[in-house]
Amino acid sequence: VDANNAQGEFYLTDVLAIAREAGRAVLAYKTDDAEQCLGVNSRGQLAEASRVMQRRINEAHMAAGVTLWDPATAYIGPEVEIAPDVELLPNVILMGATSIGEDTVVGPNCRLTDTRIGAGCVIDETVAVEAQIDDGATTGPRAYLRPAAHLCEGAKAGTHVEIKKSTVGRGSKVPHLSYIGDTTIGEGVNIGAGSITCNYDGANKHATVIEDGAFIGSDTMMVAPVTIGAGALVGAGSTITKDVAPGALALGRAKQSEIAGWVAAHPIEKKK
Repeated sequence: VDANNAQGEFYLTDVLAIAREAGRAVLAYKTDDAEQCLGVNSRGQLAEASRVMQRRINEAHMAAGVTLWDPATAYIGPEVEIAPDVELLPNVILMGATSIGEDTVVGPNCRLTDTRIGAGCVIDETVAVEAQIDDGATTGPRAYLRPAAHLCEGAKAGTHVEIKKSTVGRGSKVPHLSYIGDTTIGEGVNIGAGSITCNYDGANKHATVIEDGAFIGSDTMMVAPVTIGAGALVGAGSTITKDVAPGALALGRAKQSEIAGWVAAHPIEKKK
């Protein structure tokens, strides 16, 4: 067999002519599975073969007790492990060494790569890469878990929440509109909407620690390195740049002022 052709490729089918010229027998074989003989010589044929393989993977998971709401939109890699009684809603992509524990619901609209998910979780509209989600935790909708994100048992990463290289402790909640980076959050912590751990100073990353039972008010900026003590309360709208003692109230915002009658005394005229 040589590559003396327009494509410069070795054609296995040339073996038939070579064998016949050599006086060898050439016989036809009828296969019971035509899909095994699909050729892949174009992107279209590659897509067709991929659909066949994906269908077989999906059917194997369904036979093992996994529910796929719409098998046509479930893309599951060959290394993915899924326990019985898991539900996959439409538009789910599972890649790499992802594993999912029993009674977990994933989807719709999720992409999980090399992520470990425990039992009884709800994963809704979530992108997770190299993350760990323990039993009973919930994510989404529209959550983003980056590498080394770890949600402990019963923790929550809610709507429009991004977590990177951080641990969210048992039963703690980051419900909405937050960025948590390089942070250790203890147990029973509540992070108010719009709160951010400011971990990057332009050159280096710094760590934030939020201890058990702390309550972080909405729209709080925690400028790392900083520690919020156990049971502390941080008022909404604060910028925290120093450690907060356990059980303390921390406020880091300007004092509200009010000037009576100012609006009437300073009318605003529309420009023509």
